[in-house]
Amino acid sequence: MMFLISLAFKNLFRYGKRTVITASAIAFGLGLYIMLDSFLLGMEKESEINLINYETASAKVLHPDYFDERETLPLKYPVENPEKLIARLGELGIPAAPRIMFRGELFVREDPYPEDGSLYIQGIAVDPRLDDRVYKLKETLTAGRYLEPGENGVLLGSWMAEDLGAEVGYPLTIRTRTRYGAYETMDLEVVGILNVPNPVVNRSAVIMPLQTADYYLEMEGAVSEIALHFPKNLNPDREADRIAAELANGVEVRSWRELAPDYVAMAAMKSSGSNSILFLVILIATVGITNTMLMAVYERMRELGMMRAMGMSASQIRLTFIFEAAGIGLIGSVVGVLFGALINWPLVRWGVDYGEMMREFDVGYRIAAVFRSTWNPSTIATAFVAGILIAAAVSLIPIRRALRMQITDCLRSE
Repeated sequence: MMFLISLAFKNLFRYGKRTVITASAIAFGLGLYIMLDSFLLGMEKESEINLINYETASAKVLHPDYFDERETLPLKYPVENPEKLIARLGELGIPAAPRIMFRGELFVREDPYPEDGSLYIQGIAVDPRLDDRVYKLKETLTAGRYLEPGENGVLLGSWMAEDLGAEVGYPLTIRTRTRYGAYETMDLEVVGILNVPNPVVNRSAVIMPLQTADYYLEMEGAVSEIALHFPKNLNPDREADRIAAELANGVEVRSWRELAPDYVAMAAMKSSGSNSILFLVILIATVGITNTMLMAVYERMRELGMMRAMGMSASQIRLTFIFEAAGIGLIGSVVGVLFGALINWPLVRWGVDYGEMMREFDVGYRIAAVFRSTWNPSTIATAFVAGILIAAAVSLIPIRRALRMQITDCLRSE
């Protein structure tokens, strides 16, 4: 066996230029795969954090009929007696916070009804005393102050504030519908500006005290939802099912995965994209290794015939070429992992700033500015092993053809 490995090793350097070219092709493909997979995984993880911390929480308690119409934020399916449910959740050790979600049309007070002077917003009413148990909005405050219970004040995301030219003290008028369908107008004042890393919140959310929204929207103490926070190590779907079984009938619990189907679809696309790159790597390796081994076999046909004439079995010759191809794959894998790590490092350290693009387009990811990669050891290990195994496997194609020739034909080969 050592003789076969030694012979394969020598053959690598006998045809050094060909070895370098083929290994370089494998290395480029593997490096690209490592970089792309790490970048997509980084976006996935960051989006998940920003979804849970600023938009969906870990899960939400909802009215059974609310989920199917959640895109319109209906007020006609409220959660009644939220205090009782929050107390029960507290007994279960689950941090919870009530919210009212609604659609509205925002006007500036100086010119409340111009033809093109309004925009549609997502109203979010929060309990200033409880909301930071679940969400991290307070940590994103960049100007002004946080909300106080019952005031006619609001918080704006920095993107919306820039679009409006709004600062602390800026007056706003919001027109919406109450729980019972009547039109209601709310005169409010900006008390704080938030720079939220979630673009959905930063772009279109107007955040106000729960008590204020309760009065204007005729909620009579009911809320749209109760947001829940779970530790990271818990499966959100299983935990949501467990909590639903503990609560009274008349409500359901939905995990963040169910509440953010656009993000889940993006995560599925990430997996497909990574698999596509790996397929290209396999294709490159297959073509490169097959070509290299074909040329090696035909250039050494007399040598191959001599080895067979001297008593080397077909399996020994086959192993020699497999070891040689695996050596090319090993070189390509080592260089590919180093290349992938090299181009991935600045993406992990600094990332790429897509802030301007994210302001204009909603691409599904919940990242407002800098997209960063994250190290993915499993991808690096997969790339390294795949480079070697693919190279070894595809070498069987040309050697199989050569071993079918007669020994005399091999010896007469020029």
